[in-house]
Amino acid sequence: MRKISVGVIGLGKFGLSFAQALMDLRQEVVGLDSVPEHVRNAQDVLTQVYQGDAMDRKVLEQLNFADFGVVMVSVGQSIEASAMISLYLKELGAAQVWVKAVSQDHHKLLDRIGVDRVILPEHFAATQLAHSLVTPGLMACLPFDAGMALREITIDKWAGKTLRDLDMTNVHGAQVVAVRRHGESAYTYVPRADMLFARGDVMVVLGSTEALEKMKA
Repeated sequence: MRKISVGVIGLGKFGLSFAQALMDLRQEVVGLDSVPEHVRNAQDVLTQVYQGDAMDRKVLEQLNFADFGVVMVSVGQSIEASAMISLYLKELGAAQVWVKAVSQDHHKLLDRIGVDRVILPEHFAATQLAHSLVTPGLMACLPFDAGMALREITIDKWAGKTLRDLDMTNVHGAQVVAVRRHGESAYTYVPRADMLFARGDVMVVLGSTEALEKMKA
């Protein structure tokens, strides 16, 4: 499993849960919050926790938050705060800025700022619940344990080969569940064994995190 350093700004319910899940995956997580109670709750959970105002650009600079591999911004219902913090992080050169949004309009604003990923937890949870109600037994979101993952892999040296040639299950202990052709946006699910790959195609592979990290397509 690859190691990443993650900064989490805002240690309320979502932010702390996200940070704790990363700690369970043996990652380095540094938290920042202006609320003393949130800082206390996170002190024994995360690698390091700071109390400070992330709306102050100097605080982000002094704590080197732009140096993390990913920074998650989860500052409750304040659209202004999340937008300003995200803007500061992008200006400081943060590699990946992820933000929890509270509405579709908030999502649009964050897109304009140029954040790398926007999360709407309530929308995601509601969608999963609707699927489980309409189609009982459908596992819309697989409950993977820490040792399993899905990964998108872009084809390079495997160009010109088929799934039968690659024999993913026996050679890599993994399974290809979907394929997206180069230049297209739609996925083909449960691809045929005789599907021929071209350079730039993308396959979605299910397997152990260790096997996926070693895989070079």
